Amino acid sequence: MTPRVLEPRESGRHAAGAAPVPLVWYAAYGSNMHPERLGHYLAGGRPPGGRRDHPGCRDPRPPARSVPVVLRGRLYFATESALWTGGRAFYDADADGELPAYAYLLTLSQFSDIAAQEMYRDPSGDLDLTPALTRGRARLGPGRYETLVCPGRLDGHPVLTFTAPWHSADVPPNPPAPAYLRHIAAGIIAAHGWTRQRTAEYLAACPGVAAGWSVQEIVALLGLAQ
Repeated sequence: MTPRVLEPRESGRHAAGAAPVPLVWYAAYGSNMHPERLGHYLAGGRPPGGRRDHPGCRDPRPPARSVPVVLRGRLYFATESALWTGGRAFYDADADGELPAYAYLLTLSQFSDIAAQEMYRDPSGDLDLTPALTRGRARLGPGRYETLVCPGRLDGHPVLTFTAPWHSADVPPNPPAPAYLRHIAAGIIAAHGWTRQRTAEYLAACPGVAAGWSVQEIVALLGLAQ
């Protein structure tokens, strides 16, 4: 599968005070890369291997479209997940490198509700995306997924994701739990058509993974030999 190339963010179409954005691309780079996993955020429920239920979105419909994309930056794992145990996946947009992601075309309310659930909150209202769209980044709060990043546009709609306010070098690495790593690996394979070997090599090179996982162990986690 050939990933889509993002258009530049600086289009001038969404300056401060512009009309609300009805549709956005949510660029998932963690376990939400897998459509089944994202479905638990949209419709509610508990993902396999998870430790808590999601309330779901006010609008539980599936994404209008989904396409593979590549983001500039680095995937890394740090802190401790209350849902999975082990390290969480974060996106360092300022680091060198590229990371595979899967972009879902969602309504503003769906994106806002997914962001709320990432912070273990119930969906309650729509986010103001103006700061992120005009500056490329906006810190909405102190939480680990309360920093919005807009790396570009796609087919006329802004691409957005959320991450922590810090950089990968600022926090101690922490290896991810098996179920979490399996979801992320399965999402990469489904979205980008990578082999298990290539996926394992990519993940093993991400900060936080090498301390707990080898390439061979990740391949074995996916259920097939090299």
